[in-house]
Amino acid sequence: MIFPRKRSLFYKLCVIVPLCWLLFLLVTEFHGQRSESSVLPLPEKIIQNHPIIHTGGGGGGGSESGGVVNNNVNSGQGIHPNENEIEHGVGVLPIPGSNPGEMGKPVKPKNLTQEQQKLVSEGWKNNAFNQFVSDMISVKRSLPDPRDQWCKESDRYLTTLKPTSVVICFHNEAWSVLLRTVHSVVDRSPPELLGEVVLVDDFSDMEHLKAQLEDYMKLQFGDKVKIIRAQRREGLIRARLLGAANAKSPILTFLDSHVEAATGWLEPLLDRIERNWTTVVCPVIDVIDDDTLEFHYGDSKATSVGGFDWNLQFTWHSIPERERNRRKASAEPVFSPTMAGGLFAISKEFFERLGAYDPGFDIWGGENLELSFKTWMCGGRLEIIPCSHVGHIFRKRSPYKWRQGVNVLRRNSVRLAEVWMDEYAEYYYQRIGHDLGNYGDITDRKSIREKLQCKSFKWYLDNIYPELFIPGEALAHGEIRNLGLGGQTCLDSPATKRQMNKAVGLYPCHGQGGNQYWSFSKTGEIRRDEMCVDYAGQDVMIYPCHGSMGNQHWLYDDEKGEVKHSPSHKCLTIATKEKLTMEPCQGLETQKWKFQNYRKD
Repeated sequence: MIFPRKRSLFYKLCVIVPLCWLLFLLVTEFHGQRSESSVLPLPEKIIQNHPIIHTGGGGGGGSESGGVVNNNVNSGQGIHPNENEIEHGVGVLPIPGSNPGEMGKPVKPKNLTQEQQKLVSEGWKNNAFNQFVSDMISVKRSLPDPRDQWCKESDRYLTTLKPTSVVICFHNEAWSVLLRTVHSVVDRSPPELLGEVVLVDDFSDMEHLKAQLEDYMKLQFGDKVKIIRAQRREGLIRARLLGAANAKSPILTFLDSHVEAATGWLEPLLDRIERNWTTVVCPVIDVIDDDTLEFHYGDSKATSVGGFDWNLQFTWHSIPERERNRRKASAEPVFSPTMAGGLFAISKEFFERLGAYDPGFDIWGGENLELSFKTWMCGGRLEIIPCSHVGHIFRKRSPYKWRQGVNVLRRNSVRLAEVWMDEYAEYYYQRIGHDLGNYGDITDRKSIREKLQCKSFKWYLDNIYPELFIPGEALAHGEIRNLGLGGQTCLDSPATKRQMNKAVGLYPCHGQGGNQYWSFSKTGEIRRDEMCVDYAGQDVMIYPCHGSMGNQHWLYDDEKGEVKHSPSHKCLTIATKEKLTMEPCQGLETQKWKFQNYRKD
């Protein structure tokens, strides 16, 4: 009686077990197909030569540091990924269970091999940022939404906005960074407002930026992205002019090639131009860390505006009180005297009316101030838009090489000063020792200003940038020479933000301005534009001018040649030709100074 029962159970198991196994295989195959369908197929050429790209998008959290799973970070060389690598992106893989860099978080790889450390060094050398980390991060990574609630109200923007052509110029840009730039623009822009992305290749010679880039863009974006190739190295200014000439949309938006546009970045820019076609608008430029690629941002209260100093260098400043009082909400557009120049949008008609960029400018430098000045002086206005955020990798140096023997920035700045700054150009010329050099023909640029009946530079300073210190209003300007130890030693310091909290230097007087050009203000400041000589009891330092006198208040007796620090009652002294000190005032030769162009008030 028992045996038949056992045989029956045996037959049942023989049937049920294979059925369960078959069902398991079917389910596994179904999930595998679904997983494969979610992965963007890449052309064979791209798969084999792809320098580390992750096609996967958002998701958040997970550890942002740890060991690197795969070290195939070889830009442009043959990589043959396995099936798992294709699914997650070719090259360096995310740490299992994490997505490096998502939501703008920093990536800090640990336990790198010697080969990986070498790749890190090469990335820094070639790009001046951490390419190795960039290559670990998805080109479609998620970012936090940095906008204030004010920006998100349903009726905030007009519904009849014109589309824009986004012009992005690049030269030998890293693959992952360039792709992340384009993906962020396309993925976070309303399709109807993004007419096209115009990529301008400024004569790159890296293989991944040739056919491989064209294949990728065509596959990913179809006709939405087009690539224009310069036939020689042009530099940023002429490359942008090339892109503008090939743009079809009524609005031009210029971006750098190492940025990430945040959610809702485009509509606030286009809205301001739609309301006034002569408005030039800039997004808030958030910082992408050059090492960890962390996305740093702040709320609208932290918005800064652009300025400049008399070396014609762009500077950032807090919003002046008069502008804060004009606005009702901190997220409202802010008038700005100048723009940084890398990221902005402008009506194509207005851009052309202003004469676009000066084609006589070479490579880059000064074009942002030129466009800023003529925007305000020729009937337009310039705004920072706190509702628009774009992250930017700020590099500490340029990784590119240019021809030697030409001071491009000076040439551009002299052209700018000659055309737009009227008598105030003299303050810049004093800083360069009146060495204007050959700055080319500016006849056509002056004719544009005359044709448009643009306002004077004095009007610009009085109405748009009244906060700027005017050297001509100072009691003295030029070198500050010590009469002791041979009388050939001058105060000498870069007086930049990088020099902040560093000791003021001494150097043989050379009469060429530059680091030896100082102003002595009516309020007793020894200053270089926005930086002042400051003494707090130890070294004589460079520090941002604060206008509160105190440690920055100096008294000059032109008959005695004495420079006395008001709070400490000590005198500026040279101990040696290299060392500046503060000592009790004793009438020593080393305590006697001559301020150039001094006049008593």
